[in-house]
Amino acid sequence: MKESSRTPEVAPASSSQNDADMGVNSLWGGRFKGGPSEIMRQINASIDIDQRLAMQDLAGSTAHCHMLVKQGIISAEDGSQILEGLATIGTEIARGEFVFKIEHEDIHMNIESRLAELIGPVAGRLHTARSRNDQVATDFKLWLREEIDGLNLSIQSLQEQLIILAEAHIDTILPGLTHMQAAQPVTLGHHLLAYVEMLGRDRGRLSDCRARMNENPLGSAALAGTPYPIDRDFTTRALGFDRPTANSLDAVSDRDFALEFLAAATILGLHLSRFAEELIIWVSDNFRYIQLSDRFTTGSSIMPQKRNPDAAELLRARVGRSLAAFTNLVLVVKALPLAYAKDLQEDKEPVFATVDSLNLCLAAATGMVKDMTVNRERLYRAAFTGFITATDLADYLVMELKLPFRQAHRVTGEIVALAESLGVGLTELPLTAMQSIEPKLTEAVYEQLTLESSVAKRNSFGGTAPERVKAATAAARKKYVK
Repeated sequence: MKESSRTPEVAPASSSQNDADMGVNSLWGGRFKGGPSEIMRQINASIDIDQRLAMQDLAGSTAHCHMLVKQGIISAEDGSQILEGLATIGTEIARGEFVFKIEHEDIHMNIESRLAELIGPVAGRLHTARSRNDQVATDFKLWLREEIDGLNLSIQSLQEQLIILAEAHIDTILPGLTHMQAAQPVTLGHHLLAYVEMLGRDRGRLSDCRARMNENPLGSAALAGTPYPIDRDFTTRALGFDRPTANSLDAVSDRDFALEFLAAATILGLHLSRFAEELIIWVSDNFRYIQLSDRFTTGSSIMPQKRNPDAAELLRARVGRSLAAFTNLVLVVKALPLAYAKDLQEDKEPVFATVDSLNLCLAAATGMVKDMTVNRERLYRAAFTGFITATDLADYLVMELKLPFRQAHRVTGEIVALAESLGVGLTELPLTAMQSIEPKLTEAVYEQLTLESSVAKRNSFGGTAPERVKAATAAARKKYVK
């Protein structure tokens, strides 16, 4: 699991402290004389969730401080003290020494309060020309941007392992299925490359999401902008954004980037689920196409002979988490009027949980691809089932005997029905039996009905012919792995 996934403990408020001791009034200013109830404090606090934005909050605060000094909004001396204090806090967090306190509500005020402890009242100048509204939007984008980059690399690693396996099975034949019925023979390399393409689209969606979200909300303040002479282009460059957001109301209330990420994550989860389902089928006793080792299987508490593909089964199920997270956030954002509302405090937990789950799922999928052993003989024997080269017979009737395809389809169907009634495959059906349905057929027809001939003829671009698969693996490696 990535370092950012670990959540340090939050120090609970001491029961001996009263509301006035909790620092709430200093946060909310002179408007409130009394402190919140314990229930209000618990429901209002988010530090147990958003503390993983700590380093992003420090980065945003550092850029903001540099900008305030540059613009003459705060003095260079005050700015130097603030930057030194922020650096100290960063060290404390990196070492696990920082104490997150629930009475300070969120990551922003936890850091600001610690800054005040370190440098005194000068810390209060840091919040000039910003609000927690633009601050949290900035932090969240910085965090998710980094996580998308990490997920992209993890997907790329899975693609690479699939390509490696495909390269080893360019001409390994198995039955291609439609409706879970034998349809036409395909090569295993071709089958695996289908998932490489799916994952490529997933990476594209995540990249699109990252590009769209890479606008800087900092400087939008609470909702209306600020009267201070800030330089939003400066903080945009400092934080690696492409441009500042164009509308302050939209900037502080927008969570499209989180929704778009969760939608892309759900589609990625669907692809992983489909792949996991095939592994579960392939490893079963009825198929035995592949084998997974002890590293990715478990046993039974009562049946000693069992080897269960639990990693694949859990991978198959986990798409429900990202879908639930997407639905969760849709319902949070639904019908929210402009601009910011406290509802948006509920935006981060579903995204954090989805990132954690995807990181684990991608690691499991990659591990299983590296771990699996392919039973080539079993795959080849399975491809003989279900009159799987019947389409090749129909194509032969069209290409060699010049029959219209619909007539060829009907003739082939009659030949299949005859073979089925005799209990033989197409290659075992006597020529005289075939000629009783189509007299023009000759011995040459049998050459068209082998598995090798069938896959070799599927030589159109994107087809399953080994020649095409070899080229496709090279193209996929160049496109996705580099």
